[in-house]
Amino acid sequence: MSAISHLPHRGAVAVEGPDRVAFLQGLVSADVARAAPGQALWSALLTPQGRWLHEFFVFAEGERLVLECERERAGDLAQRLARFRLRAKVTVADISPGVVVAAGWGGAAMPPGLAAPDPRSVEAGWRGVFPEAEAPAASEPFEAWDSHRLGLGLPDGSRDLEADRTLLLEAWFDALGGVSWTKGCYMGQELTARTKYRGLVKRKLVPVRVEGKLPEPGTPVLAAEAEVGTIRSGRGDRALAMLRTEALEGTLRCGEAVLHPVRMPWMAAVEEPAQEATQ
Repeated sequence: MSAISHLPHRGAVAVEGPDRVAFLQGLVSADVARAAPGQALWSALLTPQGRWLHEFFVFAEGERLVLECERERAGDLAQRLARFRLRAKVTVADISPGVVVAAGWGGAAMPPGLAAPDPRSVEAGWRGVFPEAEAPAASEPFEAWDSHRLGLGLPDGSRDLEADRTLLLEAWFDALGGVSWTKGCYMGQELTARTKYRGLVKRKLVPVRVEGKLPEPGTPVLAAEAEVGTIRSGRGDRALAMLRTEALEGTLRCGEAVLHPVRMPWMAAVEEPAQEATQ
């Protein structure tokens, strides 16, 4: 069934000026040069130590790049980016007031304007940033989109990631196209690369099926009597949990519920490199 929902928790930051691509290229994890009309990118801003701060979708529109991000944290993202302007010919502004972020899936037609397929998964559908007066009408509430997202195992900003703590590979940015290994340096790149090539990932953000009452975000997850992680966002019988990798097999308990980790098809992109190399 086709559906469109508005995402009221999402806003936008605009980066304008002739140096916009080069400016962002040295700061964020994705290859910003690949952003084009109808082709969005998923990316992140990290601390110099390689810890996650913000995730966003990069849209290209004329002489500006629009970063679709968390609405309540858009001002912080804009301020952090602006600190690095130096002599770059760019302006950075939170444009969340007056815009609507919408998402469509299940075959919903993508409307004209600043919209593109969600780059993380074909099944995710599309998303876009629209002036309030031009936003497509919502056919389903936010909760329907949230359930759809959770069914695909896709993270949603600070609902699932922890600022100044989460590593990109813990949140599958490599499998979901949110990090470039070829574009060169960006802030936090050194730790991200070391995490990949030395196999230093000890936790993973994992989709789980919830059997029982859905626990509150942040509730500890237990394997036997040992704490092995916490549950993050959830709805109904689906959620995401940040778990230690050794706890991904077996019975897990969280509050009054039992959790069953779910393997998503897109995980194979980074979990089976040997097989890919022989194809």
